[in-house]
Amino acid sequence: MKLDELIRVIEMLRGPGGCPWDREQTMHSLKPYLVEELYELLDAFDDNDTEEIKEELGDLLLQIVLQSQIASEDGLFGIDDVIEGIVGKMVRRHPHVFGDSDFKTSHEVRVWWDEEKKREKKGRSLVGGVPRSLPSLLRAQKLQLKASRVGFDWENIKDVITKLDEEVKEFKEALSKKDYNEIEDELGDILFVLVRISNWAGVNPEDALGKTINKFIKRFGHIEKRAAEMGKSVSEMTLPEMDILWNEAKDNL
Repeated sequence: MKLDELIRVIEMLRGPGGCPWDREQTMHSLKPYLVEELYELLDAFDDNDTEEIKEELGDLLLQIVLQSQIASEDGLFGIDDVIEGIVGKMVRRHPHVFGDSDFKTSHEVRVWWDEEKKREKKGRSLVGGVPRSLPSLLRAQKLQLKASRVGFDWENIKDVITKLDEEVKEFKEALSKKDYNEIEDELGDILFVLVRISNWAGVNPEDALGKTINKFIKRFGHIEKRAAEMGKSVSEMTLPEMDILWNEAKDNL
């Protein structure tokens, strides 16, 4: 079994005569690498690069096995406990597959899933299980989706857009008062409502913003390239000059 081979390699790296760097690591010291590997995997998905996806999945699996090995050395748990736990969870949360329940739609499944998670966490709030470390846009999306499944939501997207207009008005008022804390609060409210609009539209806000960022990078790169062709640096150009090149990029990129 290939997983056994990976476990053996990790044990050797962590064992006597193993790698000094690997032996020094703790569960906390490895956190940045876990996050980094996850984002590299997401990039591979965005690039539709099958070989890269395969490699990054391996890197992520390595981090999981390494964390489990360290936990085992500390007498906490091992990789078998991790696997046993997730298998049990999947069986419990899919009674329509492994039991007698009869769910007809994916919505019914998600409602059951959320309620079962709440029971497992001994009454923790429905939205309490959303990780604090998630990027804020993604965290807002998950919070809102969980709340909407139990009916805490606007009735239609027009109402959400009306709410956005209200929040923009409050933001403008905060700007006029030059109150930093109020400006920050109102800007946060705008972003939160924008996430709700994206949910109504069936768009992932993190993906939408990511695409816009990539578009900005390409168009700004075009400005830099054209400026260099004219013997200028961007910092030497006026805003109207840059706007001309920006519109040129919009037409061609």
